[in-house]
Amino acid sequence: MVLSHLGSGSLEPQRSQLTLGTKFRLINWGLVLLICTITGIGVGLLYSAAGGHWKPWAQPQLVRAIPGFVLMLGIALVDIRHLMKSAYIIFFIVLCLLIAVELMGRIGMGAQRWIDLGFFQLQPSELMKPALTLALARYFHGVTLDQIGRPLLLIPPLLLVFTPVALVLMQPNLGTSLLLILGSGAVFFAAGVRVWKFLLVIGGGLGAIPIAWEFLHDYQKQRVYTFLDPETDPLGAGYNILQSKIALGSGGLFGKGFMSGSQSQLMFLPEKHTDFIFVVLAEEFGMVGALTLLALYLLLFIYGWVIALNSRSQFGRLVAVGMTAQFFLYVFVNVAMVMGLIPVVGIPLPLVSYGGSAMMTLMVGVGLLLSMSVHRDVRIPKSGVTDD
Repeated sequence: MVLSHLGSGSLEPQRSQLTLGTKFRLINWGLVLLICTITGIGVGLLYSAAGGHWKPWAQPQLVRAIPGFVLMLGIALVDIRHLMKSAYIIFFIVLCLLIAVELMGRIGMGAQRWIDLGFFQLQPSELMKPALTLALARYFHGVTLDQIGRPLLLIPPLLLVFTPVALVLMQPNLGTSLLLILGSGAVFFAAGVRVWKFLLVIGGGLGAIPIAWEFLHDYQKQRVYTFLDPETDPLGAGYNILQSKIALGSGGLFGKGFMSGSQSQLMFLPEKHTDFIFVVLAEEFGMVGALTLLALYLLLFIYGWVIALNSRSQFGRLVAVGMTAQFFLYVFVNVAMVMGLIPVVGIPLPLVSYGGSAMMTLMVGVGLLLSMSVHRDVRIPKSGVTDD
């Protein structure tokens, strides 16, 4: 069984002093194989989207994936106590990178989101997702359930969330800002924050929509108008989503075949290598292919939740919950976006859409999940991290 390794929680009586070789053997290789499979599907779709050519998308994606896997396995071997000690430092470094974007960031497609490193275009807002999850898990690990009920104790983690969110909104990047808030909400909920507090925040957010609307950029308002009625401008703002729906419907049950999708191969489908890569899959492999990929993502979510349940430390549980929630939000928002269920917000499909920063972030997130699995028996006292 694929999930059999997930449920095994008694391989070692105590994993606080594991050797490097033992840690390597304890890596959840089923999860690693799953990530390789999804990444392979992504490379294949990018090859098809380029008309049967490795460049400009499939080859760079494959080249990025190799160091990404090395990074993922390297993080898996890091003791969660070291991750906990470094959580705030990692958060602060990524926060400084977000500030650097405002000072020296590269502008692309009307937004200032990247730092040009010469060999790589770094998008710090993507890295903030695992960094924020680590920082929140560190904070809530040291707080008891009774203390969480005190409103004043929620101010520090709220500042941890909304400080980077404010910087990301300045880029502007509304989609990533919402993912940071929603992913953090999952950590707050898993930590024991009461439901009525979430309802209070949601109510306040809904009440602030008319005010927030005035601060949206014109293109963001246009996305909402297009979502409500894309046919009002079928050759302009509504073109992307209309072509996406045509491609989704034309795939039928089994699709038109590999590299045989008319909408993608004839260049009708925009951004087919990034935001709309799921549509390429659905057109070429039909509903069966689309559901197969979604089933693989579902298996990834199951792995994440089981790792969270098996972790003996609050820090490990919260990191696993936070990263699994982020993966779910990536998939849900992207698929709902290309189906026209929500406005287009530019969220990639995990490990399938073309992009360096997104892939690196996802590999880091999976590495954190693997580390929580390898060190699931490590106990960390509420008072802090010990060296035993």
